[in-house]
Amino acid sequence: MRLLLDTHVLLWALTDDPSLSAAARAAIVDGRNRVVVSAVSAWEITIKRSLGKLRAPADLAKEVAAHRFTPLAVSLEHALAVGALPDLHRDPFDRLLVAQAGVEDLTIVTRDRAIARYDVDVLGA
Repeated sequence: MRLLLDTHVLLWALTDDPSLSAAARAAIVDGRNRVVVSAVSAWEITIKRSLGKLRAPADLAKEVAAHRFTPLAVSLEHALAVGALPDLHRDPFDRLLVAQAGVEDLTIVTRDRAIARYDVDVLGA
């Protein structure tokens, strides 16, 4: 399985937060699965951390590498795919994650019910 972590799931996975469901945790640690972290999540975390709205690891790139997660850059194709999405979610970070999941054929790991309304595979967090 190829998993794309929503931002809150990334933070839960990095901190071993008990909020993460057992099924999501098992899928993330399963070495047969590829776990992908989008640059979108790094962007969201950086913005919210600088505004004092979020506590997150200071060296996010190092943490992502230490957990053997695969970074995913934002491409022109990803950005353009956002325009084809139905207007089911207002958060631009989440809309871009949905577009990336669609383009890259990834399963999004999330607790966000609005994301589950899109035509992408979702694993509940």
